[in-house]
Amino acid sequence: MSHIHLPGLVNPHDLSADRQFSMNLARGMEVLRAFTQADPMLGNREIADRTGLPKPTVSRLTYTLTLLGYLSRVEGLQKYRLGSGVLSLGYPLLVNMRVRQIARPIMEKLARETGCSVNLGMRDRTNVVYVDTCRVDQGNVYQPDIGSTRPLLSTAIGRALILACPLPERKAILNRLKVEDPKRFAAEKAQWEAEQSAFAERGYCYSSGDWHKDIHAVAVPIRQAAREEPLALNCTMSTFRLGKDTLEQLTALHLLDAVQQIERACGLQ
Repeated sequence: MSHIHLPGLVNPHDLSADRQFSMNLARGMEVLRAFTQADPMLGNREIADRTGLPKPTVSRLTYTLTLLGYLSRVEGLQKYRLGSGVLSLGYPLLVNMRVRQIARPIMEKLARETGCSVNLGMRDRTNVVYVDTCRVDQGNVYQPDIGSTRPLLSTAIGRALILACPLPERKAILNRLKVEDPKRFAAEKAQWEAEQSAFAERGYCYSSGDWHKDIHAVAVPIRQAAREEPLALNCTMSTFRLGKDTLEQLTALHLLDAVQQIERACGLQ
């Protein structure tokens, strides 16, 4: 079996005996996930290197995905980029996410009050994916957009999303992070443990340049109805705009209030 990173928190070796699991479909999805903001165009060899799949398998998958509209071939370069079919897959998720519609005006008000960029995120395997954003901090060169991702443990919003999960799921996420990148997990473990204690006292997560030294962030998980995916809201600001104050002083209470407003509007208070 190839060393592709299969979805969820399941060990890929546990799937070899699962007769319901479609390995071909999983491989096709991993081809799509190989494309990133930094690498929007990839050839078959590059995709093979990123996924661990054999190049002949990749060639069949890119051919099929192109016919289906999920990839577009870049003529003259022997490369591919994501097609419009991928965008159409994500739209039904976004438009039917009721909390996103409720949160938007509250996020806009919070952004105006604090001067921060305000983002709504959910977990995608071992990353955070942004599902909405209000960007007002023009000094932040790392502005997110809908669909952009951030790591879990080194971001305030990522840690908030982990803390929003039930304990068994939280342990599974942490175990998956440890398996995927033991060195990085070891470097971030103490920070995570400190965050758990601090969160219990203050109700929010804080990053003072943990993900990137020029960006500070405060994040709070949003309570969701049963069977809904955990969400979290954050405020981010460039360090050069902070002056003598910390982002905690400037935004924490505003952010906590915004989350309470969202929860009330969702009928959770």
